[in-house]
Amino acid sequence: MMSIRSTSRSSGALVRASLCAAAAALATGTAQAQDCTPRIADEFLVEPGALTMATSPTLPPMAYADQNGTLMGLRVELGIEIAKRLCLEPNYISTEYATMIPGLQGDRWDMVNAGLFVTDARREILLMIPYESLAISISTVIGDTTVATVDDLAGKTVSTDIGGYAERKMKDLNVEFEARGLEPMTINLFDNYATVYQALRAGQVQAAVSIDPVAKQYQDRGEFTQALAGMYPTPGSLSFISPEVAEAVSVALKEMRVDGAFDALMDSYGVIPAPGDLSYLPLIR
Repeated sequence: MMSIRSTSRSSGALVRASLCAAAAALATGTAQAQDCTPRIADEFLVEPGALTMATSPTLPPMAYADQNGTLMGLRVELGIEIAKRLCLEPNYISTEYATMIPGLQGDRWDMVNAGLFVTDARREILLMIPYESLAISISTVIGDTTVATVDDLAGKTVSTDIGGYAERKMKDLNVEFEARGLEPMTINLFDNYATVYQALRAGQVQAAVSIDPVAKQYQDRGEFTQALAGMYPTPGSLSFISPEVAEAVSVALKEMRVDGAFDALMDSYGVIPAPGDLSYLPLIR
């Protein structure tokens, strides 16, 4: 049975509620994993016989819980399929982005399945498989027409997730604004995108900074306007410390591409695959 745990007190109830529903929905797939030989030796895994993955279920449509508490989304489905092909049980741990890399380094999980953006700094410490192309979006409340260009963010108060790619790019943008004589943004940081958008809903900020699929989902639900999209595009990844785990996952992804499962999954969520052959990138020394 798939295991789902939480490192966040606030999201623990949601994730515990997800367990039974998600496990029932995935009973067939995980049963198949029990009938074959694991393709990663136990010595390379946090938990024998299982692929333990950190994720953040606050990013519809990438990873989230539905009204019944069932864990869903592109990243969730991808991780489950990878685990099945490796003959391992999929274990999900819900956590904030700020804890994902330290947890990987501390052997709390085998893989970060949260679309971490590929950067040179991260490649100095992580093995990364680029698989999805993502970019930054700016969301505003419906009816707000004050953000039509990137420069319109100057002087505004914005929210984004702490420790993520969006935070770094907004800080870089502030440096650019100041160099050009524009007023910098006030950047308020939150643990996850759910609270990033709660701040916008509550009027605490004038714009929310997220990624394109998340901003589009909020717009499609009629909650906010996706004012800007496609900013600073970069690949999102599956991330690892262990080369043995990274290689095995890479092989599973390549098998999915050959039999069409990978492209079909990406297409179903409207996400463009990242360039490359789904190999893991070597560390930058």
